[in-house]
Amino acid sequence: MMLPLSLSVGATLVLDGQEWSVERQEPHAGRVHLVSSCGGRRCVSLRFLANHPHCRASSTTAAAGAARGRQPASARDLSPAQLDLVKLRFAHLMEINTGFRSGDPERPGLGEPKAAYDPETTTLTARRRAKVAELKALDRHEAHVLGLDRVSLHTLIRWEQARRARGLVGCADERWLRRSGGHPSMSAEVREAMHAVRLETLHGAKVSMRTRERKIRQYVREQFGDSVAVPSYAVLRRVWLEWFGPGRRRQRYERSAQLPMRGGCVLIDRPGQVVALDTTVLPVMVRDSVFDEAVKVHLTLALDAYTHSICAFRLTLVSDTAVDVAMLLRDVMLPLPMREEWGEEMEWPYPGLPGAVVAEFAGHAVAGLPFFAPETVTADHGAVYRNHHLVQVQQKLGCSILPARTLRPTDKQAVERVFGSIRSLLFEMLPGYTGIDASDRGADPEGDAVLTLQDLEHAIATWVVAIWQKRHLGEYAPHWDPGGDHSPNSLLAASFEQGGFALEIPSPQLYYELLPEHAVRRIDERRGVKIRGLWYDGPALDAYRGQLSARGGARHNRWIIHREPRDRRTVFFQDPLTHDWHPLAWIGLPPTGTVPAFGDQRVTELLRTVKEAGLRPRTDAELLPHLLALVQILHPVDRWATRLTKAQRVTMAREREQARAAAVDRAAASPSPPQSLTARAPASPSTGAVRHPEAGAQAGRRLPARLGEEVRRRNLFALPDQGEDQEDTS
Repeated sequence: MMLPLSLSVGATLVLDGQEWSVERQEPHAGRVHLVSSCGGRRCVSLRFLANHPHCRASSTTAAAGAARGRQPASARDLSPAQLDLVKLRFAHLMEINTGFRSGDPERPGLGEPKAAYDPETTTLTARRRAKVAELKALDRHEAHVLGLDRVSLHTLIRWEQARRARGLVGCADERWLRRSGGHPSMSAEVREAMHAVRLETLHGAKVSMRTRERKIRQYVREQFGDSVAVPSYAVLRRVWLEWFGPGRRRQRYERSAQLPMRGGCVLIDRPGQVVALDTTVLPVMVRDSVFDEAVKVHLTLALDAYTHSICAFRLTLVSDTAVDVAMLLRDVMLPLPMREEWGEEMEWPYPGLPGAVVAEFAGHAVAGLPFFAPETVTADHGAVYRNHHLVQVQQKLGCSILPARTLRPTDKQAVERVFGSIRSLLFEMLPGYTGIDASDRGADPEGDAVLTLQDLEHAIATWVVAIWQKRHLGEYAPHWDPGGDHSPNSLLAASFEQGGFALEIPSPQLYYELLPEHAVRRIDERRGVKIRGLWYDGPALDAYRGQLSARGGARHNRWIIHREPRDRRTVFFQDPLTHDWHPLAWIGLPPTGTVPAFGDQRVTELLRTVKEAGLRPRTDAELLPHLLALVQILHPVDRWATRLTKAQRVTMAREREQARAAAVDRAAASPSPPQSLTARAPASPSTGAVRHPEAGAQAGRRLPARLGEEVRRRNLFALPDQGEDQEDTS
C-alpha cells in the first residue's frame, strides 16, 4: 500500500538513502525545493517524487514513517484487556457510521438505531458530536477505566482514519504498540566489550554469566577508562540472552555453530539422493554363538534421508569394520527376500510396480523395503567411514561419499533420531535391555540376556518391515506436502508417480571384483601366491605358473588376487581367459579336519608370535601349531571357557561371526552378468512380468532366515589395496 507523502514546509523525506527537508513549495508550478543536512539544494517536480522508487517519508517527522523498520501491528499484539477496549471503541465508531454497534443493519441491537445516530436523519458530524456528549455523560471513573474519558471530536476523526487504514488495530492506543526503546544504557563501548567477551569465552571453556559480566567490565575499564558507564548485571544478562541465546549447548557445539557454512543446504527430493550412515552400541545384551557369553553388539544403519526408510542394517560383535560398511551399502542396492515367518502383509506393497514383476526380476519374493543405488552417502568422521575402502566403493557404485562437517551432528540428525526411536519402540521391550547409561541399568542385564545375535537380527528386520515402514512420521513431511501425513512407504509410493523407479539389481559376481586387490609379481611353481604372509594355491593356477601376466599400465605383468579380510583361509582368482572366479585355499590347511576361521588380526598375531620365537618355517604347514595355540584349540585345558578372559572369548566369537558373514556374502561360482530394467510407474498393474535369466535357478534356492543372508551373495564393494610384503603389493 502506497502511504501518503507529506510535503509541507519542514517535512523530511528520504531520497536515494539521503534525508532532504522541504524548504518551500511551488504548487502552481508543481515543484518542491529541497535542502539536505549538509547544505545541498535540489529542485524536483511532484511527478518525480511520486514515481521515484526510493522516495519515502522520514521516520523523524512522519507518523507513517515512525513504524518503518518493524512489522505492522496486529490484534494479536494486544493483551486480552486491551483487545476488549479496542472492540468497544470499534463499536462506538460503527454506531457513528451506520447507527448500529455491530455495523450490520441485519443484526440490530436493542433500541437501534438511536435517534441521535440514525444515518437517514442526521449528518456524520452531528453523530460524532452526539457521541462525544454521550461519552462525557459517563461516570468519570468508568470512562477512565474504559479509556474514553478524554474523547473529543478530533479523537473520533483520528480513530476513524486509523480504522480505515489498519482495521481493528487502528483503534488501539499508540502507546500500547509503540516501538521498543531497546537498551539505551548499551553504549557503543559496551557493545564492543560484549562482542569481544563473546569471542573470548567461545574460544575457551564454558563460564558463568557472572564471569562474563566481570570480563565485560574489565574490557571497558582497560580499553576506554572508568568514565564509560557499564549497565547492571541484570541488563547485561538480558541483552546477552537476546543477542547470543541461552547458551545451554555444549561448548564445542557452540563453537561449531559459528563456523562458516559453505555450499548451502541440499534440497532432497527423491529416494536414494542422500543415504545417511551411522553406528551405535545397542543397549541390548545378546548371547554369542561360541561361548554363550552376554555381549554387546554394534548396529550400523543406512537411512534414506527422503523417505526415512531403514534401507539396510548390520549387527557386528565388538565393532564394525570397513568391510561391514561396504557390505551395508551393497545391501541397500539389493531387494530383501521374504522369510518363512512373514505373511502377505509384509510383501512388496508399492502401487504402480507390481510385486510379481519385482519377484520375477529378483528371483524370490521381495519384502516391503525399498532398494536403490545411493547417489550420496553421508557419515561421520569415524575410522571405518574414512577408510580408503570406501573410495573404491564410491567409484564402483557411482556415488559420492560426503562426510559430515566436523562437530556438526545436525548433518545426520535424522539417523540419530532413528536410533532413539528404535530404542523406545523396540529395544526397551526386549530382554537384556541395559538402559541409556550405567545409572539406568537393571540389576542383572547379563543374566537377562537370552537372545542370540541371529534372534536380534530377525527381530529388528521384522520390526523394520512390519512397523517402521508403515509408521506415521510425525512432524516430518516432504517439501511438496508439508502439512500431510506420511510414512516411509507412502513417500516411496509417491516417488514412483513423480519420477518412476529404476529396477536394477547388481550381479553376484561383483562380490569378488570388489574385494581388496593384491598385485602379485609371480605365481610360484610349488606354493602358488603369497598374500600378506600366507601362501595360497589351487588348480586354477596350474595353467599360469611361472608366467607373467598380460596386464599393462602401472601394474603391468602383475597377477591380481582378491582377499576376503573376514576369512583368511581362502582368496579368489579370476581366470583371464574364461573370467570365472576360483577359490585358492591356504596351503597350511591340513588334508583332513577343519581349522577355525581367522581374519587379518589373527594372522598378524600369528606372524608376530613366530617372529618372536625365532622360527624360520619353510612351509605354511609349520605355522599351523602356532595358529592353533592362538585360537585356544591345541591344548585341551586352554579350550575351557572358564580359563579364557571375556575379551578373548568375545574375540573368538567375533571371528566365527565374521567368517559366517563372509560365507553368506560369497556368490555362486558361475554368476550371471548384471541385468537392469527401468520401470516407470504405470497407471494400472497390467505390466507384463520380466524374466530374469537367473530366476529359475534362484527360485529353487532355500530362502534365508536372516536379513540379508541371501542378498549378501551379491557383493558390490571394492576393497582397496593394503601394504604388502615382497611377494605382493597393493
